[in-house]
Amino acid sequence: MANHPLSAGIRRFVFGTRNLCSTVASRASTLHAPFLRKLKSPKQNPLLVLQNWVDEGNDFSPSQFRSIARTLVKSKRYHHALELFKWIENQKNFRMIPVDHAMKLELIIENCGLMEAEEYFMNLPDSAAKKAACLTLLRGYVRYRDTTKAEALMMKLYELGLVVSPHPFNEMMKLYLVTCDYRKVPLVIQQMKRNKIPCNVLSYNLWMNACSEEEGYGIAAVETVFRQMQNDKNVEVGWSSLATLANVYKKAGQPKKAIPVLKDAEKKLSTCKHLGYFFLITLYASLKDKEGVLRLWEASKAVDERISCANYICILTCLVKLGDVLQAERVFSEWESNCQKYDIRVSNVLLGAYVRDGLMEKAESLHLHTLQKGGCPNYKTMEILVEGYVNRKKADEAFIAMKRALAMTKNCHWRPPHGLVLAIAEILEKDGNLEYANNYITDIHNFGLASLPLYKILLRMHLYANKPPFRILKMMDEDKIEMDDETHSIVKAFALLKSLEVKQ
Repeated sequence: MANHPLSAGIRRFVFGTRNLCSTVASRASTLHAPFLRKLKSPKQNPLLVLQNWVDEGNDFSPSQFRSIARTLVKSKRYHHALELFKWIENQKNFRMIPVDHAMKLELIIENCGLMEAEEYFMNLPDSAAKKAACLTLLRGYVRYRDTTKAEALMMKLYELGLVVSPHPFNEMMKLYLVTCDYRKVPLVIQQMKRNKIPCNVLSYNLWMNACSEEEGYGIAAVETVFRQMQNDKNVEVGWSSLATLANVYKKAGQPKKAIPVLKDAEKKLSTCKHLGYFFLITLYASLKDKEGVLRLWEASKAVDERISCANYICILTCLVKLGDVLQAERVFSEWESNCQKYDIRVSNVLLGAYVRDGLMEKAESLHLHTLQKGGCPNYKTMEILVEGYVNRKKADEAFIAMKRALAMTKNCHWRPPHGLVLAIAEILEKDGNLEYANNYITDIHNFGLASLPLYKILLRMHLYANKPPFRILKMMDEDKIEMDDETHSIVKAFALLKSLEVKQ
């Protein structure tokens, strides 16, 4: 399960353990020099590094272990982090505390899946460990959308008396939202009230979202929930709840109600962190309120926190969506003048805008500029360029760009859109470029992306050029492509053509 985003459970461990173990930073200071550099290196196996450290007679405390675990998790080396847990459990004088079990369970889900996680949870030594880890397992069920197991676990937690906070209920509401079982969310709220579990901000936000989706509830129900939240003395209405309400109005086609709510949400934003700014910017853009987008963008610059590449991608995407490419160019220039490392994903936003607007010369110029700046094109860069060349009917350039894009598929899960793959073949057929068509479709075949329409194009081209189809038929056989009536007719035409040649 590599490349999964960092889950909420691990985030809590990474940042929360600092409070549980206040001495981590000071006691782990002896690890900071070449030892930690070795641990952080992807080329180094952390277990070997640790074992060598211990073999050399160095002490190794639980706080140091947790510091190293955080380092591995931050770099998304979940496998190594799990191996670290297995290693440390075999060390003398080490005892797993409940928060360790919660993190290990999360890592088991990341690396091995739910079955092993369930087995680990069942074998936890005491109720304290189960209490710490139960929410992690529940989140696993939510991630995999396993309603049956999640509900069964909630029943078990009830029996054990472990449901004492809103967090498990919130997880169940998330599950019902992602599985579109909206009617169950108010039932969860009722359970919370019966058990005297107070709603928190997230509880109200999820409840509002469910009411907006469930047929028969609508905006009136959402507004009722929002008023309950306002009257709840234990909850502070923040930007996220106001944004939730504004989004409900937006989806209902009521922008006049959404805009004032978003302005109220702006007043709740932090002046120290960007959290919320770009979520609201995206909402303003979806409401086609460019003034709101630009106002919040300027406000975000006053926050005492570096504007990240992801933030720049957000504002550029919103400006492009609003049709203000000129302003997007200004923001892009601002990013280039401040960026520490050239992130091609930022320039891809502008590149895509140029291509969609038919400005291929500007797109090519930007592409060359990014290369000069040290940008490394990714598959999306090449896909955008292919689309531009296809629109301009430039077969040679589209062919070369697609070859480069395909070469990048070895390192990612991206696959080119079939429509784009087919469009290049159609241009090659129209141009009568049999040599390029042969090379192109062979490449597509080698990457396992060929289809019947592609092979039909190549068969037609071979028939027109009076070239034998044997290699094409072999590739079709390897790809297990079944012929339709049209394909059978083309193949028969080859045989007819051959018989005419023999008679002559």
